[in-house]
Amino acid sequence: MHFEVLCTDLVSRARRGRLKTAHGIIETPVFMPVGTQGTVKATTPSELLEVGAQVILGNTYHLFLRPGLEVIQHSGGLHKFMGWDRPILTDSGGFQVFSLSKLRRITEEGVHFNSHIDGSPCFLNPEISMQVQQTLGSDIVMAFDECPPYPCEYEYAANSLDRTLRWAHRCRAWAELRGNGATPLVFGIVQGGIYQDLREKSARGLVDLDFDGYAIGGVSVGEPEVEMMRAIDNSEPFLPKDKPRYAMGLGTPPQLAEMVARGVDMFDCVLPTRLARNGTAFTGAGTLNLKNATYRTDLRPIEEDCTCSTCRSFTRSYIRHLIKAEEILGLRLITIHNLHFYLNLMTQMRAALDDGTFAQFRENFVANYAKHEPQVAGREAESEE
Repeated sequence: MHFEVLCTDLVSRARRGRLKTAHGIIETPVFMPVGTQGTVKATTPSELLEVGAQVILGNTYHLFLRPGLEVIQHSGGLHKFMGWDRPILTDSGGFQVFSLSKLRRITEEGVHFNSHIDGSPCFLNPEISMQVQQTLGSDIVMAFDECPPYPCEYEYAANSLDRTLRWAHRCRAWAELRGNGATPLVFGIVQGGIYQDLREKSARGLVDLDFDGYAIGGVSVGEPEVEMMRAIDNSEPFLPKDKPRYAMGLGTPPQLAEMVARGVDMFDCVLPTRLARNGTAFTGAGTLNLKNATYRTDLRPIEEDCTCSTCRSFTRSYIRHLIKAEEILGLRLITIHNLHFYLNLMTQMRAALDDGTFAQFRENFVANYAKHEPQVAGREAESEE
């Protein structure tokens, strides 16, 4: 067994787990910083380790287009290429194909599309996606899927789901055909849009294929938060309790706490790094826009009692100066703090689950978090990462 549930919350569906991969053990619930193009923006691998990152993301679509597989393969795989020796999860590229490529043609075989870099024609299908991810050396690979837009009609969502399930069969068959000691963990992706029956159908169909874990996709694509949570609620009950569950592209700090309570184990989101580049910092009392004049002479750290290297050494006043002067260091310092905040939040939730106080922690954290949290939700415009 690759995944072990260590304990569960008595009030909610939250659970504490441990996932074993080829490059190390991942303690769950876990937040995974997004390193779409082989880097978590503005950070080095040593800085990621310092803020507590256990696993990071890479992306099949972006790395397939640039620098290309031959470059990464020549370097000995993505881990060596980017200098990261811990686990890596790779997105299949499906979301990027459907969100970034204006010209695309979907067939049963796969997707013909034009590169967003130079417009050159490309093709991606389940087998190619799996081959690319194995070549990258991923520890966890995602099945190739279609991510339907929001909103979309029921008929479109249903047809898209059926195709995604057929593609999932092909991904599973590819993995089984090449099964050996080096085979990565393979996760299926639940789709179905906002439709309850489609979510159930998708989850049940994927479980029949016995994937190593299950992601809940098609969320944070522009839908209201209530629909986002409903998609989780309509998917999670049909997923096995002894396999990890991954909510893709989510979310704000309160959303993470609420989704952990709904039984989700793994998360990724571009918000900590993207908002840092806009001068926005996360704190337990909401976000701070450090561009604001109110911080011009503020000698406090971004957050009192924060142990990150930024808060140990620098003031809001200095960081604001860096931002206004368009110095790169300012964005790096906020990025380090934001990633520390997200990862420390997960550490606190794991500790609360261990000692049986998760329900109280969740209630207090969500209540104390300010209402002015960011409006950007998760995965849209992911090409910027």
